[in-house]
Amino acid sequence: MSLHLVILPFLLPIVAGLLLLLPPIQNSLRRQRIFAVASGMLLILVSALLLHTAYTQGTQIYMLGDWSPPFGIVLVADVLACLLVLLTGILGLASILFATAGDDETGMYFHTLTLLLVAGVNGAFLTGDLFNLFVCFEILLIASYALLVHGGGKQKTQASLHYVILNLVGSSIFLFALGILYGMLGTLNIADMAVKVNLLNADDKLLVKVAGLLLLVVFGLKSAMLPLHFWLPRTYAVASAPVAAMFAIMTKVGIYSIFRVHTVIFGDFAGDLANIAQVWLWPIAILTLFIGSIGSLASSNLRMLTANMILISVGTLLVAAALGTEQAAGAAFYYLVHTTLVAAAMFLIADMIIRQRGKAEDRFVAARMMKQRDLLAGLFFLAAVAMVGMPPLSGFIGKALLMQAAQTGTEMVWAWTAILLSGLAAIIALSRAGTTLFWRVTGSTADGENVKNAKLIAVAGLLMCSPLMVLFAGPITALTSEAAAVLYNPEISVHALLPLQPMHTGGQ
Repeated sequence: MSLHLVILPFLLPIVAGLLLLLPPIQNSLRRQRIFAVASGMLLILVSALLLHTAYTQGTQIYMLGDWSPPFGIVLVADVLACLLVLLTGILGLASILFATAGDDETGMYFHTLTLLLVAGVNGAFLTGDLFNLFVCFEILLIASYALLVHGGGKQKTQASLHYVILNLVGSSIFLFALGILYGMLGTLNIADMAVKVNLLNADDKLLVKVAGLLLLVVFGLKSAMLPLHFWLPRTYAVASAPVAAMFAIMTKVGIYSIFRVHTVIFGDFAGDLANIAQVWLWPIAILTLFIGSIGSLASSNLRMLTANMILISVGTLLVAAALGTEQAAGAAFYYLVHTTLVAAAMFLIADMIIRQRGKAEDRFVAARMMKQRDLLAGLFFLAAVAMVGMPPLSGFIGKALLMQAAQTGTEMVWAWTAILLSGLAAIIALSRAGTTLFWRVTGSTADGENVKNAKLIAVAGLLMCSPLMVLFAGPITALTSEAAAVLYNPEISVHALLPLQPMHTGGQ
């Protein structure tokens, strides 16, 4: 099994999802739930084992068909990829567990689609070449299209239409960029591209630069950075709770791709093409934070507010990408794990609130008291404190590490101002949300269902990750620092994968 450990996070959810379609599992919803939860737990175990292996033994390579890089399909399990695979597994299990309380009854094949989405995301994190990154994008997008309309409804259909069209445009641009890069470099293996990008003549460099910036546009669309963010708030707000929680990882796939491509291929060792995206990242990051903050203050319900908070997290991560240092990347990966888990928890809490507020749902208007107001208020308070980055939870550590990574005076002015002001906006928005939802009460207690144990366990599990990230901040920051080192050290990201090819440093 250890020989094939690298490919298991991709294969396991696909096989499990297909088995869910076959008898005898398919004939019983109860059996489907048990099998899906068991698959999610097994995936976490495999992912944790893979992360431990990558951290203690170095980057693991899996060559399909025994074709050595740069030929054939290769999976690369370094610390960064394994950390994000484990994060996806935790998120997938929480979404599946939450859905077993009834959301999986509103449509067909929920668990199969969720597992296929997990497979697509894991494949994107593990692949060592850009074409298979494109393939994995398509797998996760096809699953997300179906999950978005799961349960039906006019709003979901409208949001899905916009989401599908935008992503088809993004996929087309992705293909154009890949075609240019393959034509100029003769390879799409990321490590091989990092070597060959230094061997180009002046004319070819211009084309490769255009392709590199097209990739920034594609990844920017996936991560919802400004001005390609407009699809996210409504799409995430209308999705069912477990789907929205799972979607919290989707924007992070785009952020991960920006870090991977624009650090390994177009990083410091790319000669004349070094850091071609940096000049764009600073204004994009600041404006994404600004738009996310305005959207948070203007949100009319908790789901929309959470979606806009995801925009703020995207802007914060882009600030780290704009800083362009190993220290900033390490801080960004700690913050990425934190914000993904907390945002997912907040989407699930919003669903619990909706089911106890009657027609008012999660809108910021006065309504009858919720049946379990104290319980839901406690969960909301914990999620809100973590989300805005206040001590003592992990959001504070993540933001503090990011601000510490700003070294020069100019960087400190821009990064500190943007992160602190967006944090202030988040505090105001979430404070208004909390006081309206839990204190502006009219009349008697509203009718509604009590929170089911499966939902409570899923939300508590996600929220518990935040104090655990504080308690084990030392080992976790060591892990995220190692993940960042993978990107900035060619000995690990290039030489280890292409031992027979010399690394051209482009004068560095």
